[in-house]
Amino acid sequence: MPHFRIEQSTLPHGLPRFSLGSGEPLIVLRGFAANHANPKGMERPLELKIVKPLAERFRVHAVTRAPGMRQGTTMAEIATQHAEALMEEFGEPVNVLGLSSGGSLALQLAADHPHTVRKLVVAGAGHRLTDLTRRVQRRYTEVAATGRRSLHLLAPLMTGSRLGQLALTPALWLMDPMMRPSDPADPLAFARAEDSFSIRGRLSEITAPTLVINGDRDLAYTPEIFRETAEGIPDCRHIVYPGASHMGSFTHPRFAADIADFVLS
Repeated sequence: MPHFRIEQSTLPHGLPRFSLGSGEPLIVLRGFAANHANPKGMERPLELKIVKPLAERFRVHAVTRAPGMRQGTTMAEIATQHAEALMEEFGEPVNVLGLSSGGSLALQLAADHPHTVRKLVVAGAGHRLTDLTRRVQRRYTEVAATGRRSLHLLAPLMTGSRLGQLALTPALWLMDPMMRPSDPADPLAFARAEDSFSIRGRLSEITAPTLVINGDRDLAYTPEIFRETAEGIPDCRHIVYPGASHMGSFTHPRFAADIADFVLS
């Protein structure tokens, strides 16, 4: 894989981003994160593993929510902020890839601000959260806001087996200090916004050609939610990776190629 120069900056409205690669712009809306900032430490190589293959075909702009998010902010408000930032920066519709919680935001963006999205890829996300994902994210952010270790609380979304959770929980507990939110109010505000996210009744309003990608072992969503999302969007393709988990779908060997084939066709 070629070496890429990474440029860190902010979009209008203070949205942190880093950019790499060359070619047609691809906006990558990051998933749920402890910090509303460009990733560093252990988070950085994890993200680069996802975006570097994409940077072989695109000028990738990985974007996260602005820091200092107000409590009570809604997904519609976050989508409006992104729409304004993208139009001010690029001046025309852009290709958008939403990863996990970034996929929730991408769906809201495409429904509310169709003039900003050229083509849409939603990976590991659907028209609403499951009760499990909602409960786990809420618990994680609420505990993190008290200053206590909380990373281990995400284990139910990483493995479905009881034994797997028992093995993973202490490892995540030990890793917590290296991945702790610098401002716990930010992920808490976003989790509360995504808590009430539900867009199934508006999927038919999405006019951008859309690709939905998920693994068939994704624990954060159900196969029904993925299928309903794909079926509800008028011009939509749906790809399912057998054996892939929630995060595993983003690093699947076909992930970057499938996105490039769809976006550049």
